[in-house]
Amino acid sequence: MSMTPPPGWYHDPSYPLVERWWDGTAWTDHRRQPGTLPVSLAPPEPAGQGPGRARAVALVAAGTAGVVLVAAIVTGVFVLGRNDGGGGGAAAARTTPSGTPSTPSAALSPTGASSTAPRSAAPSSGAPSVVLDELNGITLPLPGGWVAPSDVAEDDVVMTTPGTYDCPGDPGLCRHGRVSSRTVTANAERSPKALAEQDIEDAANSVYDRDVLGGHPYRGITSHRLLKAGSVAVAGRAGYLVRWRVRTGVGPGGYVESLAFASSVGSESPVIVRFAFDAGAEGPPLADMDRITEGIRPTGDTDAGGGVGSSIGPSR
Repeated sequence: MSMTPPPGWYHDPSYPLVERWWDGTAWTDHRRQPGTLPVSLAPPEPAGQGPGRARAVALVAAGTAGVVLVAAIVTGVFVLGRNDGGGGGAAAARTTPSGTPSTPSAALSPTGASSTAPRSAAPSSGAPSVVLDELNGITLPLPGGWVAPSDVAEDDVVMTTPGTYDCPGDPGLCRHGRVSSRTVTANAERSPKALAEQDIEDAANSVYDRDVLGGHPYRGITSHRLLKAGSVAVAGRAGYLVRWRVRTGVGPGGYVESLAFASSVGSESPVIVRFAFDAGAEGPPLADMDRITEGIRPTGDTDAGGGVGSSIGPSR
């Protein structure tokens, strides 16, 4: 009996000299050179704990005595360009990889039975925790006051503020802050400036206008104001950010930012990091947007330049 291999890095059937990411259903546009070191992850959670296509994302912490993984949360790949009601994306070849690689380099269980890559949290011995996005080849810092996402409907959320509150509009639970990371695959645009400018409206609407269930937790956006826009170095690559202050029908409104830059691994597909912070005393400090941006690094490289005010690296 033939079985569909789980998500992971496999030899590209169209170009065997490189490895390509198989999401469990189809080939994505992510490629890398063979021999890239895998990231050690915790054992996967039971199946069925998260919707969507798999993305290798893990929360890890740098410790002086090593890294101890203590929890796992399943997450999935998101494709930029999907609307609020469902996913959309560029067509991908559906050739199934033949067999399972002898040494899996993706976040898989030893038996290869896991259909998703776990996301796990670990304590740090005085050092800040980070979010590891293996698929895009980056890590993001997890500042104080932020936690791993729990009971979040959106698969691409990588951190939130702790706890929830009753939304001021339609019934539901809202959060004071969230950060998400997604890969741009349904859009041929490569310019970070164009991508950020195109994404910001959708980023604002996805949180402060209509939620994934179709409700209006803040009774919609009544107006927005541009606070900041400009080039920024992210993980040593040229990026661009656009930040809005949005006013809502009810509640204090919030701050939304779209940060676009090219991944430094594989096919260097563009990456979008979205920030959504409630305004008012209960929201996280706006400076956390810059702190997280400044702390984004290529996987395995803690010394790469990046962040607001840094010199801008090469772009593609």
